[in-house]
Amino acid sequence: MLEDIIKNHLEFEKGAQIVVRGQENRQRRVSFLKGALIGNGRSVSRGLNARVRIGGSTGFASVGSYSEKDVMNVIQKATENAHFLDRHAARKQRPIPSCPGAWVPLNREIHDYEQKRMIEACRQIDSYIETHYTGLSSRRVVYTEDSQDKIIYTSDASSGHVTTPRCYIYVFLSAETADGAPVELFEAYGGAGGFEDHFADLNWLYPKIDLLVKRLMDKKEGIFPEAGVKTVILSGLMSGMLAHEAVGHTVEADLVLGGSVAGPNLGKQVASDLVSMVDYGHTGPDGREGSVPLPVYLDDEGIPTADSVLIDHGILKGYMNSRETAEHFGVRPTGNARAWAFGDEPLIRMRNTCILPGTSSVDEMIQSVEDGYYLISSGNGQADLTGEFMFGVTLGYEIRNGKIGRALRDTTVSGIAFDMLRSVDMVSSEITWSSSGFCGKKQRIPVGMGGPHLRCRITMGGR
Repeated sequence: MLEDIIKNHLEFEKGAQIVVRGQENRQRRVSFLKGALIGNGRSVSRGLNARVRIGGSTGFASVGSYSEKDVMNVIQKATENAHFLDRHAARKQRPIPSCPGAWVPLNREIHDYEQKRMIEACRQIDSYIETHYTGLSSRRVVYTEDSQDKIIYTSDASSGHVTTPRCYIYVFLSAETADGAPVELFEAYGGAGGFEDHFADLNWLYPKIDLLVKRLMDKKEGIFPEAGVKTVILSGLMSGMLAHEAVGHTVEADLVLGGSVAGPNLGKQVASDLVSMVDYGHTGPDGREGSVPLPVYLDDEGIPTADSVLIDHGILKGYMNSRETAEHFGVRPTGNARAWAFGDEPLIRMRNTCILPGTSSVDEMIQSVEDGYYLISSGNGQADLTGEFMFGVTLGYEIRNGKIGRALRDTTVSGIAFDMLRSVDMVSSEITWSSSGFCGKKQRIPVGMGGPHLRCRITMGGR
């Protein structure tokens, strides 16, 4: 764990708004390919940074070491940068309001387990796949772990010690169709916490791997969908991807100020009245503490996190903000400013973004479709500030007369996010979360995304 060397060496300039952050990031990766260990790595980075706001200008400085002397030096350098920018600013801006608060205590310990345990776990999973399934052309098992450990002190907001550890085992499987074409599927298993939290016992994983193999064999015999606008059921994983990529980025306040489609639509109907969407800090739709996949308790500006309501029964209600953009829009900040590494300045980022559940069952939704598709997972996706999106679909099935039919080969879906959300006419009562990915807005950051199943209209790609 990161030791606290900051608190006894703080020198805050009178009238300045200062945030000092000490941070350690740790990453691990173990890779097996068809039984062979091909990757075994670990990296750690540690350093300090300071952000100092003088008037309306903010100076930033960082150093890739972690000593008591560094604390004073990095504050001094950031202060010099802020004074320089303030002297040369074309337009003077006022200070942002103070947000005084209390100390946010450590939320979770980060344990440093031996690397050989990760290697052995991957070896056991690989052996299970090799022993039980002979129809695969390739298999890969990868353990990944990343953690952020942050100690944050501020002059006019909250301070605290927060961590965001997470780890996963990815299983990648490949097979070949009768005509020799490759088909692939993968799944990530794990979540917030360390190795012991998820992989001390591997028995819970094997039925999930069995399901993954079954779906791959279905896909091996799969078909290409018909191209065009179709009625589809999006799984919670797909609706979560949509919530993050196609909607979430358009309602980040810095991108709103940059011209996103959300700017002129605040207070307007942008989705079916069945659709509500929230970016959660550390409690989910059920209100339970820690029920989101990656809880965030304090952001990197010293703001304790609160929920950001984005869409309420189809009406666009608000944006995700930093302290500065919250002042611009006349709202309270809710803790959305986060940074990945000690050398990064915080940006407005999502935390756990989710479309809220409805009242329908998944079976009812599938039975309601005469001719359409059930889309389960996506390997990638992209969207722009107009809300236009295109996602790859790696797993899906046709629906005929209310029943699941043949599996689909890889395809795509596309559309305009708000147009697609207006077509939603059924929402399931269950939520599926995903948390293994990174958001790549200028710097990567761990995010959770999720949602219920949605019945909607979307443009399907064909062969």
